[in-house]
Amino acid sequence: MASIPIPRQAAPIQDLTWQTIHIGERLASVVLLAMLSPVILASAVTLALLSGRVPLIAHRRVGWRGATLWMLKLRTMWDSDAPGAGRSSGWIEYIDDVYGPARKQARDPRVTNWFARFCRKHSIDEIPQLWHVIRGEMSLVGPRPVTDAEIERHYGEDADDVLQAKPGIVGLWQVSGRNRLSYAERRTLDLHFVRNRSIGMYVRIVIRTVPEVWSGSNSW
Repeated sequence: MASIPIPRQAAPIQDLTWQTIHIGERLASVVLLAMLSPVILASAVTLALLSGRVPLIAHRRVGWRGATLWMLKLRTMWDSDAPGAGRSSGWIEYIDDVYGPARKQARDPRVTNWFARFCRKHSIDEIPQLWHVIRGEMSLVGPRPVTDAEIERHYGEDADDVLQAKPGIVGLWQVSGRNRLSYAERRTLDLHFVRNRSIGMYVRIVIRTVPEVWSGSNSW
């Protein structure tokens, strides 16, 4: 007799544990956002002056349980049709569209200027996402938010798994090689986190994030 597949469900105590963690994250994010608001403001003004563009952008992503998430970031890249993007930028986007974002480019010509590159290297452009944690849309630690196209092309039957955890500002793949990794490796690490997450794994990622962001290693 064929076995009947049983959906994976978190135990109630585990659910309660993560609910408690998310409450703590929201409180911590209020404090962090207040402390880092001068950094956000100074970076936004500098980016606006250097690029002549609105410094904040919202990218559409698939959020927790499939909800639409308009993810905030400081604008560090040209749009594909903007002056300065260049043919090389369009080529990168074409390759990403056809073959998937296999690996981020070390000297991506879409990055607007030297300060934008600095912001990306040290994840300053990601700080506005603390607002999403406060709103309960994201977690400090979790799989990175993905687009509809990424879900359809790369996750398949694993999509439900990755969407059961709140997307995070940082995750396992960022502290395991980050931009050095291929997209397939990033996908594997995000799924590993979702399926095996624990308090210990969460704490280790948080601890490893600080030196990773400070040094900017494996990030561009």
